[in-house]
Amino acid sequence: MAGGGWGCPHESNDRCGKVNDLPCDPGMKGCVLAGRFRFANEDKNERLRQKAEQRREPPTSPPSGDSDQ
Repeated sequence: MAGGGWGCPHESNDRCGKVNDLPCDPGMKGCVLAGRFRFANEDKNERLRQKAEQRREPPTSPPSGDSDQ
């Protein structure tokens, strides 16, 4: 398990059981953590940035004052 206060349920003997038994690299493509958490390595935050941009909606115009018809 990687150092720190958490453990990934897919990691066993420093290998990822979810991503083709590759060496565990939190945030790599296919990792359950990718896009859900911010990493110190900014290269791993690309998916997080993409998700944030998709959530942004264009500003809506204020409602018109013609409510008493």
